[in-house]
Amino acid sequence: MDKVIISDASCLIALSKIEELGLLKTLFEEVIITREVSEEFGEALPDWIVTREVKDQKKIQELEKILDKGEASSIALALETDRSMLIIDELKGRKIAQSLHVEIIGTIGVILLAEQKGLTKDVVGTILRLVNQGFRLSEQMITFIIEKYRNK
Repeated sequence: MDKVIISDASCLIALSKIEELGLLKTLFEEVIITREVSEEFGEALPDWIVTREVKDQKKIQELEKILDKGEASSIALALETDRSMLIIDELKGRKIAQSLHVEIIGTIGVILLAEQKGLTKDVVGTILRLVNQGFRLSEQMITFIIEKYRNK
């Protein structure tokens, strides 16, 4: 994948809780985050997660009026980074990123991409582990994933 991957904290936190953070490295080699996301994550980061400062601080301030600091800074960084794809889960943040023409994927999308590339076989188990750790996912989405992936 020739995209520059930028992540909000939600994916890092969720995958870390189920000890699958390395899935991001396997898929993307390098993930870029902002200082705000690093602070929100709150733990030491592996060396393949690179922290980068956002140049347009005014854009962060503008986005912080409606989003948290991590989401605002991640979207701002994606806007100033060519060929970027942003990993973001929160619905409001996703909608704003899309309205600004930022390509997005969520944590569930990352897991499904890993399955497509043969990097994980137990999509249902992985997603249920996320849900058991407090990851919010609608009942409809859980049912859809179970029905689609349970026999794979």
